[in-house]
Amino acid sequence: MRQGFFSTWTGAIVATLAGLTVFLGVVPHLPRFVERIAAAEEAAPADDQLPEAAPADQGAAVPETEARPQEKSVLRWFFESLGWTYTLAFLTISFSFVALLVMNLVSCRREAVMPSALIDGFETLFNEKKFQEAYELAKNDDSFLGQVLSAGLAKLSAGYSQAIEAMQEVGEEQAMRMEHRLSYIGLIGTISPMVGLLGTVDGMVRSFSVIANSTTTPKPSELARGISTALITTLVGLIIAIPAVIVYGFLRNRIARLVLEVGIVSEGLMSRFSTAAPRK
Repeated sequence: MRQGFFSTWTGAIVATLAGLTVFLGVVPHLPRFVERIAAAEEAAPADDQLPEAAPADQGAAVPETEARPQEKSVLRWFFESLGWTYTLAFLTISFSFVALLVMNLVSCRREAVMPSALIDGFETLFNEKKFQEAYELAKNDDSFLGQVLSAGLAKLSAGYSQAIEAMQEVGEEQAMRMEHRLSYIGLIGTISPMVGLLGTVDGMVRSFSVIANSTTTPKPSELARGISTALITTLVGLIIAIPAVIVYGFLRNRIARLVLEVGIVSEGLMSRFSTAAPRK
């Protein structure tokens, strides 16, 4: 199980790096928005300088403004719109989500919850009347089923009903641990859009503050800074939140199904001790 623990964290690190690549992916619709803002900014000074500007100057200015959106990459525009605060916040949330996703996927495997080797070995030892060896096998297994069986076998001398109660208590505790680990993914699905909403309000406040503090008509580029912050923070927050909510619902149902199966399998194995339970 220690090797499985280290392999879990190794997979979490690899998946986190993959999550960074996805987080920094290119969104195809955003460059169009940049081009529209650049075109609006180009049209404003052209109207003001129309009587003074020469055709040669206008011809030289047009390629410069048209080349401006091409020189700035989408990744750089994302970073400038988010700023250090929102960038670090979303990176932390996305890294945590990927790491928790890998850990929950590994822990929710059927073989990790109910190892087939444990079931086969337990049945074999029981058929050979090696009850102490069966107890040692279950006790040394750190899986969900192993913990439940070892708790039941430890209380078997007190009676079959006491053994079943002990199994139920341990089963509820193990299920709570799995659900507790999964709840952090649900928390990410709630926090991420809230951070995006905070960025939306922050960006709109910046844009309206430019209008309020300007004595003349503000340039579109000055307004676009706050608007881009509002839109991109919302976009990134939803990009993280939607998969988190989907994964949370899927894994929650899987955990519930696995817990039910552990209860059925463990009671089926322990039911063979019902006649031998009163013996000491």
